[in-house]
Amino acid sequence: MAAAAERKEYPISMRLPEADVAMIDRAATLRGRSRTDFVRDAAVRAAEDVLMDSRLIRMSQEGFAEFMEVLSAPAAAVPDMVELAKRRAPWEAGYTAKR
Repeated sequence: MAAAAERKEYPISMRLPEADVAMIDRAATLRGRSRTDFVRDAAVRAAEDVLMDSRLIRMSQEGFAEFMEVLSAPAAAVPDMVELAKRRAPWEAGYTAKR
């Protein structure tokens, strides 16, 4: 008797309202993806976000004290960001594109 092959993919079945399926299909088409690929990518991305948001970070007391010291220090200006903040936005009167 041959050994059973290890399963590499697992089906997931969902019941969705027609409007949700239509929206998913439109979005998948815009991305040039199949419904399955689009839904799988969206679900994996959402799962990664949840897992990253709930990740526990451990550090020593010394490391935490250093971390808090860095956070408590005065912010240093970043010249390029200061210049960018002073420029007019494209939708504001007097805007000129920087070259």
